[in-house]
Amino acid sequence: MDAVALTDKGAMYGTIEFIQECRKAGIKPIIGQCAYLAIEKLTDKRARIDDKQHQLVLLAETEEGYKNLLKLTTIAHLEGFYYKPRIDKDILRTHAKGLIGLSAA
Repeated sequence: MDAVALTDKGAMYGTIEFIQECRKAGIKPIIGQCAYLAIEKLTDKRARIDDKQHQLVLLAETEEGYKNLLKLTTIAHLEGFYYKPRIDKDILRTHAKGLIGLSAA
């Protein structure tokens, strides 16, 4: 393989070690995240609000995209956390540059 991706669920914990190991092996690392998408606003926190779970795979296409992934992860944990770290469509629009989005089940 010329390239391989890592997409942690709701986080980016494995990113640094993953990049280091890929570089040692001569493989291009693709950094991503399987983000939890809040149905309404990420700040909404009430019982059963996220019963139907929506996930979105986000891949960093550029360095700016990688930085946006870091921002989204931080926001998800600090502002959107309700059982899981969540983002919403408004936050995603604000930090979408340099990202590739894929639907997930």
